[in-house]
Amino acid sequence: MNSVIRVTDVTKTYGTPPVTALSRITFDVQRGEFVAIVGTSGSGKSTLLNILGTLDRPSSGTVEINGIDTGALNDNELSALRADGVGFVFQQFHLREGVSALGNVADGLLYSGISKAAREERARIALTKVGLGHRVSHRPNEMSGGERQRVAIARAVVGDPPVLLADEPTGNLDSRSSDTIVALLRELNADGTSVLMITHDPVLAERLPRRITISDGNLISDVQGGGSV
Repeated sequence: MNSVIRVTDVTKTYGTPPVTALSRITFDVQRGEFVAIVGTSGSGKSTLLNILGTLDRPSSGTVEINGIDTGALNDNELSALRADGVGFVFQQFHLREGVSALGNVADGLLYSGISKAAREERARIALTKVGLGHRVSHRPNEMSGGERQRVAIARAVVGDPPVLLADEPTGNLDSRSSDTIVALLRELNADGTSVLMITHDPVLAERLPRRITISDGNLISDVQGGGSV
């Protein structure tokens, strides 16, 4: 099976009376794909990302990650799946202030069971991979926004997850830094990581090889081809 993510009839509702955030969403992501999930604020795309990353559960429908039905897992099993199978990158970076880039990236392996020295060695390799091998001792407040996002990406991929979920990773960056981050994600994708990137920017989405458009909780279109990063 080549699907790294399979979403089938996923619906998410909140509250009473229920408000529908997602309605019967269905799609597959194949291994090695780079997919943009695009929509305006409030469209449901971030809700979808949280469900794909098993941070939230659907009200109905199924989500499979690497062939595993996430609905059949308890919270501890979901945590283990996230630790081994999914990397996260957020718009706000979520780095620990006062901690070096090396320490922030090594945090991504805290629950891996490997030694501190091994975590730091792998963090150093990940930082070099994102072009920050010379900044390992710098703290977030000593870095530009683009550099902080690269640290966040290094933390997300330090455990070599097959899937990377990026939620508006260029939202707080200038155009030059945004281009650098998208190019970096493309390099990670070329190395075999399946990348799903949430964005509200249709111009950016058009540059990507596949675009899933969400509006009012519905999947409006799923377009493949025609884009390049």
